[in-house]
Amino acid sequence: MHTHINEGGIDLAHMDGHRPLLRGRRHMAVAGHYLAAQAALQILEAGGNAIDAGVAGGIALGVVQSQYVNVAGVAPIMIYLGAEKRVETISGLGPWPRALTPELFQRDHGGHIPEGVLRTVVPAAPDAWITALARHGTMAFAEVAAAAIRFAAEGFVMYPHMAQIITEQAEGYGRWPSSATIYLPGGEPPRVGDIFAQTDLAASLQYMADEEQGAAKGGREAGLEAARAAFYRGDIAAAIVRYHRENDGLLSADDLAEYRSAVEAPVRATFEGIDVYTCGPWCQGPVLLQALSLLRAEELRAFGQNSLDYAHTVTEALKLAFADRERHYGDPRFVDVPLDHLLSAKYCAAQRRRIVCERALVEGAAVPAPDEPAAARDTSYIAVIDRHGNAFSATPSDVSYDTPVIPGTGLCPSSRGSQSWANPEHASGVAPGKRPRLTPNPALAIHEGHFIMPFGTPGSDVQCQAMLQAFLNIVLFGMNPQAAVEAPRFATYDFPASFEPHTTYPGRLNLEGRFPEATGRALAARGHDIHAWPDWTYLAGAVCMVYQDLERGTLAGAADPRRQGYAAGW
Repeated sequence: MHTHINEGGIDLAHMDGHRPLLRGRRHMAVAGHYLAAQAALQILEAGGNAIDAGVAGGIALGVVQSQYVNVAGVAPIMIYLGAEKRVETISGLGPWPRALTPELFQRDHGGHIPEGVLRTVVPAAPDAWITALARHGTMAFAEVAAAAIRFAAEGFVMYPHMAQIITEQAEGYGRWPSSATIYLPGGEPPRVGDIFAQTDLAASLQYMADEEQGAAKGGREAGLEAARAAFYRGDIAAAIVRYHRENDGLLSADDLAEYRSAVEAPVRATFEGIDVYTCGPWCQGPVLLQALSLLRAEELRAFGQNSLDYAHTVTEALKLAFADRERHYGDPRFVDVPLDHLLSAKYCAAQRRRIVCERALVEGAAVPAPDEPAAARDTSYIAVIDRHGNAFSATPSDVSYDTPVIPGTGLCPSSRGSQSWANPEHASGVAPGKRPRLTPNPALAIHEGHFIMPFGTPGSDVQCQAMLQAFLNIVLFGMNPQAAVEAPRFATYDFPASFEPHTTYPGRLNLEGRFPEATGRALAARGHDIHAWPDWTYLAGAVCMVYQDLERGTLAGAADPRRQGYAAGW
């Protein structure tokens, strides 16, 4: 039985999931891996705030999920400052090197952006974490990086999903000796239960911490700047630039030295009186807001959660939002993205009229697709709320199997160039100094006087889809957060994928196995190309969230069992 959201928030006793909903009253952290959640909680217990804890957990994800998250990758961040009631974003996304010529990939690489050093953009995550600490944290870099350094130096126990991905990508890791040494020890992928250490990565993080300590007499701010300089101007930068110079890469010392993450206001839309915030259209975050703006709450409630009409209508709204992502989204420094128009009531009303109950809208293929969508080149997520009412939401990312580890560092500088288009005329086409259009997109929902909820997920192009469904499960159907993230999901692939080679699957709609077969048949009759996912597939994302009930003064943490996410708090 479904219920509507209560006036004072959700009923946290309603519809417990397969995992218990973690509840607390002081602080709560949820991360894409249990060790990262533990790292964040340790910082909170030591007196740190949500920003300190979020950074600690985020850096730890770059160790314990280094198949998907790189310490030298991307890290878009969203912060809610409780005392000011203000939301800001830190982009954590670097641009293409200045040496790039826009015609390079069309001229020399058949219109594709090849794997390896040529898809490297300026690594942004270290700067993003330190920017967050400098602006709103209270602790030193060494303090928040301590857990990550320990996990890297001493090793952690290899778990099934990481072992699976390294095994599946063994050929990729094997292309570069510096990568194979770490990820294929003894020439073989690590096995579940092995101790997996990354000593060069530990040394890189420790070097940043040591440089901070050396500048500590100048105060905390000077120390943080020294830690940042260690990466962007010091020995780490020198190693990265030397490798690029010797291997026909494009990244220069100036590209690194001059990088600073943009600090920007978020984008916002309102649904059922709830303000939902995302980062700007340099990432796919506004897709979530566009889809919400096309949906009517009362209509969806009447359909029922995951009913035929519900799945059809939500899918069609997502397809329209993704079509706009394809046409318009890109780095706003280079592209005029008409976001105000795309979120306007007039435009949304016109788009809503395109959703027809009896049949699916198919946009058509841009690039011929293989039989199955490639597994997501993925990411992770961390959310924290502290005792002061601050909230932190971040999606650090970047895989380690499509670009080489820089020898001696344990780092793969961001290969996020894979999310640009080789055609410079595309809204997300390559250009020197331009940022790719990023899939990782942290979000935050605020219902004034009722709740605050940072939330996000891995999953590439499935991210906004999984986030939308989990959000609607809470807001429309009264599910508690754990039940909301566990509920079966669906995802459309009816748009050019964000990752190179940008394939599309006209009409394709994947349903998790827990959907009734009759629902799939009925959706197929409406024109959807139905494909079945296994139950609890990691391909459907792994939504994590922290829900702060402002009326009760309590916290709830939910972590998706589809992956290794866990909540920790009290």
